[in-house]
Amino acid sequence: MLACVGACQVAAQSGRTSPTQKPAPPTQTLKVEPAVVICPSPVGTGVASGREFCDVPIGRSPSDGITVKLPAYKGTATLLFDLHNRQIYSEEQVRARKAYTRATATLGVLTMDNTLITRAVVQNEFRSVTDLYDRIGGGAGQGGLKAVAPCGVESVRVVLPEATAEVCILGEKLDVQRFEGDELFSAPGRPIALISNVMVEYVPVPTKKPPARKRATTTPAKKRTATRS
Repeated sequence: MLACVGACQVAAQSGRTSPTQKPAPPTQTLKVEPAVVICPSPVGTGVASGREFCDVPIGRSPSDGITVKLPAYKGTATLLFDLHNRQIYSEEQVRARKAYTRATATLGVLTMDNTLITRAVVQNEFRSVTDLYDRIGGGAGQGGLKAVAPCGVESVRVVLPEATAEVCILGEKLDVQRFEGDELFSAPGRPIALISNVMVEYVPVPTKKPPARKRATTTPAKKRTATRS
């Protein structure tokens, strides 16, 4: 009798149905892709990195700077780019050991209504060609290289407000220390730094599925009844 009760309980438990579980919500896919950059003053392509470098000018309004267009995104997005000091390379000064430069460039990332989101700073020292981040091709110098070159690198991450369609990267000032003295540049229009590798990290806005098309319904034809004359 006890064996029967135990077997019956096991059978009853095995026959129970578990409560239905709701399906997990779809995961949000984070995308990282190159941003659309409108560069007023492209400098050229790095011979080692293959990157496109763009001058960052000092300015007073977003129209003076670099515009970055953003895809539609959900929540906040993150703008990523590398910031470099803008070094003029001179082989003669390097050989004469007069090429020392300590540069500090400050720029801002702003919305298109001129609201500052954040500032970014890059600082490094230059003494020889080994201090350069890359050389830029397409110039008249030795080996077809340009004199202007990116020096040092600072990786910048900027969290952007929700529903921001585009932002501006704009220079503020450049502090330069040399053997012959120090200089501070703040006049609009002067290029003070370079940027490269501009990317955007975001969650795309879900695309709405088109409404399902309704099937056309046909009414059955009425049967004709024969009438006797």
